[in-house]
Amino acid sequence: MFRILAACAALLIAARLHAADVPPATPEAAARIEAMVNRAAALVEAEGAAAFAAFRKRGSPWRFDDIYLFVFDLDGRVLLNVEFPHREGTNRLKERDADGKLFHEDFIAVVRSDGSGWVDYMFPKPGQKQASAKWSYVRAVTIGGRPGLIGAGFYAD
Repeated sequence: MFRILAACAALLIAARLHAADVPPATPEAAARIEAMVNRAAALVEAEGAAAFAAFRKRGSPWRFDDIYLFVFDLDGRVLLNVEFPHREGTNRLKERDADGKLFHEDFIAVVRSDGSGWVDYMFPKPGQKQASAKWSYVRAVTIGGRPGLIGAGFYAD
């Protein structure tokens, strides 16, 4: 009986992890964010942190509607967050979202295990205090010779 329960629990966990791999957006919206993050990663690989200035420009291909880029090192330190610049330079590794999820650790885990992927979590929209459901695509990147990640996401509501 214990083996059956353990097997069921493992299947439920695997289903939950797999479900988090696929964001609830149109395939076009998800593909657009992935393409933007991949282009931004190539720019960071080529120019390092000097690329961040371009990412801050409102109405650019890097920052539009409520979509923006963020960059972390793999120790959890925020290197860039264009909508929440007060977070830059801070370590967010132990920060929990509104549901208690350690989402920065999830970003890092996805990048370390797969190189890139989607993470769901709760985070306030720009200009708001209350958290909303958000999905972000993160990708491994090297910034000035150090490993990190770059990402962008969309709010589900």
